[in-house]
Amino acid sequence: MATILGPSSAAISASCGSLIYPSSKLVIPSISINAGSCYWKKFYGGIGIQGKKGKPQFHIAVTNVATEINSVQQAQKLGAKESQRPVYPFAAIVGQDEMKLCLLLNVIDPKIGGVMIMGDRGTGKSTTVRSLVDLLPEIKVVFGDPYNSDPEDPESMGIEVREKVTKGEELTITMTKINMVDLPLGATEDRVCGTIDIEKALTEGVKAFEPGLLAKANRGILYVDEVNLLDDHLVDVLLDSAASGWNTVEREGISISHPARFILIGSGNPEEGELRPQLLDRFGMHAQVGTVRDAELRVKIVEERARFDKNPKEFRDSYKAEQEKLQQQIASARSSLSSVQIDRDLKVKISRVCAELNVDGLRGDIVTNRAAKALAALKGRDRVTAEDIATVIPNCLRHRLRKDPLESIDSGLLVIEKFYEVFS
Repeated sequence: MATILGPSSAAISASCGSLIYPSSKLVIPSISINAGSCYWKKFYGGIGIQGKKGKPQFHIAVTNVATEINSVQQAQKLGAKESQRPVYPFAAIVGQDEMKLCLLLNVIDPKIGGVMIMGDRGTGKSTTVRSLVDLLPEIKVVFGDPYNSDPEDPESMGIEVREKVTKGEELTITMTKINMVDLPLGATEDRVCGTIDIEKALTEGVKAFEPGLLAKANRGILYVDEVNLLDDHLVDVLLDSAASGWNTVEREGISISHPARFILIGSGNPEEGELRPQLLDRFGMHAQVGTVRDAELRVKIVEERARFDKNPKEFRDSYKAEQEKLQQQIASARSSLSSVQIDRDLKVKISRVCAELNVDGLRGDIVTNRAAKALAALKGRDRVTAEDIATVIPNCLRHRLRKDPLESIDSGLLVIEKFYEVFS
């Protein structure tokens, strides 16, 4: 079975002449993978997904760090959700297979740590990320909790929920879809972190806290478009939350903390500036996307977009079967992920690749192991193969290599060359 993916098809296909691999085809429930005539070429055709409508999200009003469910606002939010613009289906996105695979693996295993997507303007980065909304599975949450607390994991519980558990109170549990939160570039720190009502704290002696975007993104996805243009003070906030899994708000001697564990997804154009190394290292995987050069493929993309703009509902319905098929596949992969095994010999070789590439820290080793297991689960297997590792290792390590201004070769190509050197 050959499912070797390179990091950048355009750049790598031109350089791979001597590496020939037998043509083969692997077909799994809703993803078909064809290995072309060389290791670097990749084809991930037919990834189709359209999610079912999730249960309504409840509007939450927070007072004194407690929660109240306002039925009127809940009904208003449900009506607003039904009238929202329809999302472009993930299945209809042509090409950009590397980006789509990285996103799917993070949905299967959120502990991979997110994706950084860099590429040309107009290549569908934002459209692809936002189309994930239909795919996101449901999770157990404590009803009415603004932090989406996990009733089975104390580390993901808000302080109030934890106190209820300590007192032996019964929790009301409900199922809800994983949140996807957009972080606007112009957002204020208070909007991101949350605000404390100082007046109420002084007059009534209570900690009145209004949660921000980080609270809403707990156990969900935080998406930052044009992440390389994000203000430094917001970058610091994201780094702190990503490192600790908690967000702490300090105002006038009052301190409030809440869980903030999220999948961080960022997209941007490298021409607009580089990311700070500290933030770049927080992304588990790095996907590069390029402009489609094939004329026939470009025409197909234009036609599909025109169909969607003309009649979004009909267009989404045409991809419904594919969407539901992959949604079921993701749910199956998530449930079987814990049973996937990776041989110690493969773990040692992964660490050898990281060591010989002078990758700082151990995040590269950890993420590569997790991504390979998620890919095996996606393919319906319970054991990781070398091909799984070859598929994901460029995306896990390319952004962790030390930059050499004189180096013209793609960093993903350096990773895959070292992989074959070690694994052969």
